[in-house]
Amino acid sequence: MVRWQPGARERLVLAAVDLFSEQGYDETTVAQITERAGVTKSTFFRHFPDKRELLVAGQETLSRLLAEGITGAPAGATPLDAVAAGLERASDEMGPLNRELGPRLRAAVAASAELQERDALKSVGMAAAMTDALVGRGVPDAPARLAAEMGVLAFKQGFERWSGVGRADDDRLADHATAALAELRAAAAQLG
Repeated sequence: MVRWQPGARERLVLAAVDLFSEQGYDETTVAQITERAGVTKSTFFRHFPDKRELLVAGQETLSRLLAEGITGAPAGATPLDAVAAGLERASDEMGPLNRELGPRLRAAVAASAELQERDALKSVGMAAAMTDALVGRGVPDAPARLAAEMGVLAFKQGFERWSGVGRADDDRLADHATAALAELRAAAAQLG
């Protein structure tokens, strides 16, 4: 087994998603994941504290990118325009691997209560990062929280559309996420 081959983290994520899809989350062991990825258990634990964390492997980066986009939005941007800038920034970092894994990740999460719980915590972290960035721009707490929650929902809806079957290779996640945000904005306006 070659331990120094590059891309161990990505190989671990791919191996885990494949195994979760094939045999279920609960039936998959760390040993099986490391064997399929071609790495040692110590390499696994250098990257992840446990197998559950494999499915949220980019959460901190995603939250940081969303916040950076919000912080970098033009000074006069509304809270939702700033969220759209955050969606653009984070989406720009999503590549073919993210798109390929999307449907398999959704299936693995749907089949496991433990992973559904972890996915919910990921959403909370994303919303908190966006809320903090909006508050840092001077947006009051309640509107910041609402805009952030809409941003999380728009990102999830956009990602689901972008990674769905039958999409063109040149589709941009940002287009789907910002379109979802526009739909949510229009729906919120109907609430009265």
